[in-house]
Amino acid sequence: MSTYDIDRIEKLRAAAVKPEVTYSEFYDYFNLAYVNDYWNRSTAVRVAKAVESAFENWTVAVTRGELIVGRPVKRYAEWAQENPERQAEIDRANAAARYGHCGVGQDSHMAIDYYRVLELGTTGIRAMVDEKAAALDMMDPESVKKADFYEACRIVLRAVEKLADRYADLVEGLAGHEEDEKQAAEYRQIAENCRRVPKYPARTFYEAVQCVCFISYALSVKPLRPSMLQFQLGHPDRYLYPYYKKDRDAGILTDEFAQTLIDCMAIQINRRVPNGLSCGYMVGGRYADGTVVSNELTKMCMRAVEQVRLVYPSVGLCHTSDTPAEDLELALRILAKGHSHPAIFNDDVIQAGLRHYGLPADESCEYIHSTCVEITPASSSNVWVASPYMNLPGEMLAILPDECGSMEDLVEKYLAHIKRRIGENCRNEVLNRWERAKYCVDPLLSCFVKDCIETGVDIEEGGARYNWIMPSFVGVANAADALYTIDQLIFKRKELTFAELKAAMADNYQNAPELLAKIRVLPKYGNDCQDADAPDVYVKRISEFIADTCEEFRVPFTGGRLIPSLFCWIMHDHFGQQTGATPDGRLAGFPLGDGSGPAQGREHEGPTASILSSTCWDHHRFIGGIAVNMKFTKSVFDETKLEVMANLVRTYLLRGGFEMQINVTSREILEKAQKNPEQYEDLVVRIGGYSDYFVRLSKTMQAEVLERTEHTL
Repeated sequence: MSTYDIDRIEKLRAAAVKPEVTYSEFYDYFNLAYVNDYWNRSTAVRVAKAVESAFENWTVAVTRGELIVGRPVKRYAEWAQENPERQAEIDRANAAARYGHCGVGQDSHMAIDYYRVLELGTTGIRAMVDEKAAALDMMDPESVKKADFYEACRIVLRAVEKLADRYADLVEGLAGHEEDEKQAAEYRQIAENCRRVPKYPARTFYEAVQCVCFISYALSVKPLRPSMLQFQLGHPDRYLYPYYKKDRDAGILTDEFAQTLIDCMAIQINRRVPNGLSCGYMVGGRYADGTVVSNELTKMCMRAVEQVRLVYPSVGLCHTSDTPAEDLELALRILAKGHSHPAIFNDDVIQAGLRHYGLPADESCEYIHSTCVEITPASSSNVWVASPYMNLPGEMLAILPDECGSMEDLVEKYLAHIKRRIGENCRNEVLNRWERAKYCVDPLLSCFVKDCIETGVDIEEGGARYNWIMPSFVGVANAADALYTIDQLIFKRKELTFAELKAAMADNYQNAPELLAKIRVLPKYGNDCQDADAPDVYVKRISEFIADTCEEFRVPFTGGRLIPSLFCWIMHDHFGQQTGATPDGRLAGFPLGDGSGPAQGREHEGPTASILSSTCWDHHRFIGGIAVNMKFTKSVFDETKLEVMANLVRTYLLRGGFEMQINVTSREILEKAQKNPEQYEDLVVRIGGYSDYFVRLSKTMQAEVLERTEHTL
């Protein structure tokens, strides 16, 4: 193939807009095998054999036109019709498994060691396992458990190989009955790829892409805790580049076919990951020696967003002080067309943050936005992100007094309450983690994460090199604006009492329209208010206090730290529905601020002022993730203003901004999508760290997106 196959991509993407697939079939087979193996003394081996059974029976299928294979096939309705009584049995099996606590954001927020699987294949990894097992002293009680772990690793690695062989068998059969020789040749090549990878080291770019997609697919199920996961693909412009360059130099690969393969992989992601979650990769950044990552694959991986035009992949450009201008320009041109990716991450700030939390310099360059904006060490971590979320405005309402001696007394009371809540949440998460370690194992995932095989410890038991917990704090803009309102109207102007404010909020300001109007004209965070008592100052104080408090805690797993984040996923909507009216003039039920930037519609001084506000405090300790959403009109991105936009982004990054995510759309288009959703099924917007189809959002979330300030330049 010498040209980009646009017809193929268009047909495949059309089928991916509404995937409607389910993993119930996997769990059906897994749980049946697991429960029936009750006699097995080893949980690890029991889990491994159940995974093997599921992989041996899981339906495999290949759609005509696919070049990269590996995705769930059965639709839920189809599976339920075939198995009308099996759901109850699955539920009983889950109960029998005692699979512990799940929680938000505690699965698959990571990238595995793709270098390892590409360079060694599963046979090479099994050789590592055999070497470690052979060195065990079986007179040591701990070695018995390690031996069971290694046996489980052998079983699941062979199971993955068998699953790949089943795809090869299927496609070989299709080739034998295919009359179109071109299609038959494609089937034969797919079969050859599946015979080779992931069992053996990848030899070509095509094999490498298939291997990455297949392994991430095999990991998309979580033993004992049914869920649909979304393992990130790390940095493909790094680990795939040697295969790309070798094949290009040999003349057996064109850029057009390479792009087609990347796009096919992106489409497969959309066909296996439900919307509302996230799955993607990062590009750019730096190698361990400090050189900038910028190559042909860097650009191809970004262009996949434009060409696939679906909610995935979630792409992050790791921008450094040396990133070529053409890479940022390409990202902005893609955003200009209304796509919600790439997001722009500050590599310098993130690496500084990772080093602050103990990573050596040669590891700090290998990180991933683990779903939305959460930063986790690639290949070597089991980090619980967004664990848990904390409602900052809600916590303020919980302690709002009937009277208070001074503004400083109120702030100190609020911060002390936040500290208590952080401590409570940390203890709860530690207990959850111990429970997971007691009842859950994942030998397959452990095979691809650094230090698990090396130490003989399952990932759920602390085998990964880095085991952090990342609580996320939602609504910081609302909290800061609320404190400023109280300071101005109650303490400085003395125009209001706490009792009057609480009464007004109790009836959602319905009987206090004048007060609401007065509150809404007060200065708000996002307008570069740097006075001593400005809203920006309260954001700075709250965020610094949170970071300082989190540093006081440790998690009883190797390398365990408590690392904060300021993003929300969809929790600003969830918390907003639970939270009454707040002192900042937000009405009951309306979503909280969607990240660490200004609350919706409160930016009045333009994008530069918004950037100055959102970078008035230190971001580097918040590697749990910071989301700054900005919405621009399409006119911003004409050729005459593209460089202005690039300079705006650079200003944000040079001032220490963590990440910027940009929506380029118009209120007119969004309102049309509300009225005629069937015409805008693939309209994607950036939410609070992730992207989603606009027409699938709740009515309140749609209203929240519409409410965001629409900037011009």
